[in-house]
Amino acid sequence: MKKANKKANAAIIVIGNEILSGRTQDVNVVLLSKWLNELGVKVEEVRVIPDLEDSIVSTINEVRKNFKYI
Repeated sequence: MKKANKKANAAIIVIGNEILSGRTQDVNVVLLSKWLNELGVKVEEVRVIPDLEDSIVSTINEVRKNFKYI
């Protein structure tokens, strides 16, 4: 039986207190999502997290279980 042609998936993690506070608007997610889609990678999740090492590590450990690319 053939496997379905499934796109690779990805999660984007935006790291920055300035993004969370609203001081800075993220413009990279849309561009990165379009670029990845053109490469055949479907962005399925975007997370915005603070500039805290523990938060960064725990988020990466959590999302890497479900996504081929981060």
